[in-house]
Amino acid sequence: MKYFKRFFKYVIPHKSLGIMSIVLNILYALFSALSFLALMPMLNVLFGDTENIYIKPAFPGYSDLSVKYLENYLNYAITINTETNGIENTLTYMVIGLVSIFLLKNLFAYFSGLFMVFLKNAVLKDLRNEMYQKIISLPLSFFSERRKGDVVSRATGDLGTINETFLNLSIVIIREPLNIIFTLIFMVNLSWELSLFVFTFIPVSGWVISVISKKIKSQSTVLFQEGGLMLSILEETITGLKIIKAFNAESFFNKRYDALNQRILGFSDQLAKRNALASPVSEFLGIATIASLLWFGGRMVLIDESIKAGTFIAFMGLAYNILTPAKAISKANNAIKIGNAAAERVIEILDSENKLEDKEGAEVITSFDKEIEFKNVYFKYDEQHVLKNFSLKIPKGKKIALVGQSGSGKSTIANLITRFWDVNEGEILIDGKNIKDIASISLRAQMGIIAQDSILFNGDISENISLGIENPKMEEVIKAAKIANAHDFIMEFPKQYNNHVGDGGGMVSGGQRQRIAIARAVMKDPPIMILDEATSALDTESEKLVQDALENMTNNKTSLVIAHRLSTIQNSDLIAVMHKGEIVEQGTHEELISFKGTYSNLVKLQSLEDKV
Repeated sequence: MKYFKRFFKYVIPHKSLGIMSIVLNILYALFSALSFLALMPMLNVLFGDTENIYIKPAFPGYSDLSVKYLENYLNYAITINTETNGIENTLTYMVIGLVSIFLLKNLFAYFSGLFMVFLKNAVLKDLRNEMYQKIISLPLSFFSERRKGDVVSRATGDLGTINETFLNLSIVIIREPLNIIFTLIFMVNLSWELSLFVFTFIPVSGWVISVISKKIKSQSTVLFQEGGLMLSILEETITGLKIIKAFNAESFFNKRYDALNQRILGFSDQLAKRNALASPVSEFLGIATIASLLWFGGRMVLIDESIKAGTFIAFMGLAYNILTPAKAISKANNAIKIGNAAAERVIEILDSENKLEDKEGAEVITSFDKEIEFKNVYFKYDEQHVLKNFSLKIPKGKKIALVGQSGSGKSTIANLITRFWDVNEGEILIDGKNIKDIASISLRAQMGIIAQDSILFNGDISENISLGIENPKMEEVIKAAKIANAHDFIMEFPKQYNNHVGDGGGMVSGGQRQRIAIARAVMKDPPIMILDEATSALDTESEKLVQDALENMTNNKTSLVIAHRLSTIQNSDLIAVMHKGEIVEQGTHEELISFKGTYSNLVKLQSLEDKV
């Protein structure tokens, strides 16, 4: 029950379904007890034990209603009907009444279950939405510390477990205790002596079940964690299948997966043993109680003659009626522990702090007017600084390039200016405003990003180009594709702009993927463009086409170009040369060549590589 209240809030928007299910469950519990109690008058008729009552019992009032009054009234009705219409007619009516009670009981069970299924489905939908919205809102740093498969496992399997356990628990805590309470009330009215046997069964059974289920939560937590790891391995395997096959590593990955699978089997078996024990143990304890009742009650019927045979059989039916809800409650105890284990993992995601969340009252900007400034910026991912005292100004309309060796901090600049990460020290200003004080959505609306490995989503080409734009016009999509040098190859596809690109853009070439990504940035039409190694992974022909597209796109825009190939940034207004997180040189291409320093050496090295 630890997390029950936390997830109960998701039921509130759908409370009408919950209320209907509760009402129907109450009626089910009442008719479940009545169905066995209704056996008593029919058995008394069969055994000839019906007490003849010729005077109609006075109604005692609703507050004083008792089983005895109902029994007397029924005996009166039976006596009068038998005298008037005969015993066969009375028996027929009683059978019809008994069948009607069982029919109503099962109708209430069906509709209560149906409304609860509707409720579960609605709550699961809301939980999925909130989980997805939380995942999509968290910063990139959150996912760099976790396996993607584990996050997927929490958002799917664990959510399903919560939905099943906690909402099934809602049925159990409403229906089954009421079932037991109604049954016990009728049993006590029939015979308080026999009821003592049942009262001893319930606490003893509860204690035994609690001992059995003691370790279920910890075992469930481990099982969920291992399940998340399995999804991670599957995700890595599918993503890197080409490398696995190229290095003949199938055997290594098979062994790793098999070892994990074996561990999951062990934990699953342990959990199954404890779960499987709950039902037979509670049933055995119940049957032991029933056996005791048979011995003690049999003496009361046959020797003491203090109770009628029909009453005793009805009592036995009521006693057996307690076994089913008692077993359900014992299973629910195990389910709660499993649900708590899943809830802990889901809540860890839902309660994760977003350190990059916008400040209250963050400013919404609608334009870019003057300049971007990096002011004494320090940044580190772990312990070692990636940027140290980094300062740079990017005036509006200018093309600024960052070059340097791998690991010098170039791509980090792109992550910081878009606020995928926050600086540790210093500040980044846009038009004199610290980006920490600007609403992230409006900040990123001013920027278009093209990365080295541009990602396309599993849809058609037009959907990828118009990403994030509601109701895009086809002529604008085509215009953007033409600027990106993508229109010609798109028209060669069978379905043209409606052609699917596959998972991650796997059905188009690298150069085509980059040009579609450029068209996507053109379609957005932001004032600031960030190009992060946009051509470094392409062949010479594709690079030329992509470079021409980039020139078309960045014309009259503010551009920050992170480049590996120096030939692509020679016409930049300013080139900043980075080394170990610091700017060691800056100037135009000609100025940097004249310095005969780091940049000049990089140009010479690339010239030699091109000749080779």
